[in-house]
Amino acid sequence: MNRPTDDDCIFCSIVAGDIPSHTVYEDDEVLAFLDVNPLAPGHTLVIPRGHYPTFGDAPNTSLSAVFDTIGALTPAVERAVAADASNVGFNNGPASGQEVPHLHGHIIPRFEGDGGRPLHAVGGRPPDLADDEFEEIATSIADEL
Repeated sequence: MNRPTDDDCIFCSIVAGDIPSHTVYEDDEVLAFLDVNPLAPGHTLVIPRGHYPTFGDAPNTSLSAVFDTIGALTPAVERAVAADASNVGFNNGPASGQEVPHLHGHIIPRFEGDGGRPLHAVGGRPPDLADDEFEEIATSIADEL
């Protein structure tokens, strides 16, 4: 299968086998491997094999494969490291903190008392929105579809 690649992308180099990884799962569409800078033991990254920087760049088949894999891997990762729970998330674009411009999901095992925070902690200060602003935003999003 002919997928887009980027010679300067570390994840594309991992997919190509040029950089070793601690692979936990792979198939024709995705690759999952341990993060080399883990936030917890078992911190796993799930990537599409094709180079797609963000959600908006990836075809639905790649997105579905990534999400299906995350769904299957999350309980396996938790069991493997005896985690109490996990956070699953994506950084989508540089302003979100995405450091590698190749779509990737994180499975981060969590343990009671580990000092970690919920995903809501990454958003900064919450906006103070009026009901009409909620409605305007919802309509704008629906219109973009």
